[in-house]
Amino acid sequence: MAELENPNVMTKLITFLSSFLQRVSESNDINCRFQPQKISVFHGLTRPSISIQSYLERIFKYANCSPSCFIVAYVYLDRFVQRQPSLPINSFNVHRLLITSVMVAAKFLDDMYYNNAYYAKVGGISTIEMNFLELDFLFGLSFHLNVTPKAFHTYCTYLQREMLLLQPPLNVAESSLSIARSAKLHSCFNEDETTSQQKQQQQLAV
Repeated sequence: MAELENPNVMTKLITFLSSFLQRVSESNDINCRFQPQKISVFHGLTRPSISIQSYLERIFKYANCSPSCFIVAYVYLDRFVQRQPSLPINSFNVHRLLITSVMVAAKFLDDMYYNNAYYAKVGGISTIEMNFLELDFLFGLSFHLNVTPKAFHTYCTYLQREMLLLQPPLNVAESSLSIARSAKLHSCFNEDETTSQQKQQQQLAV
């Protein structure tokens, strides 16, 4: 996705991801009143005062990672919530999940990257906490970090389409990260696709 090198495209991507994660977080905040949710190391005692968009813009400004890292971080968040259904993204954990997913993506993709202490400063947390978050995130992903070119292209295609619409998805069935029954992030993309799922992805890519 060469377009990611374009600053205007990255601005739209950051805006879209922020807006969508905001909606998911708010939905899960409401949902937690009716369904019990597990408290994890990502869960803060209070909601951070900084908005999701400002936080993501801060990460983008100071992390200096390749643009592709934000796509892969998006993939990692999707995988995480699928593997950890009792830990939906909400206003109390979204910021820590964001800084952790971007850091892990940078370590996996980029030849050069900042250490945990630097990302901790960017994220406004301690190095010790950053270390714990990284470890918990990796176990939450079952250390499934590889993103195939096909999967990367599928997510890019979805994001490009949504950014062209200039608005978050209004239909949960249209989103790779949809608000499912319990209003948590959930992907309609499965990298162990069946034939029918491959057809669905081809339709999404058209």
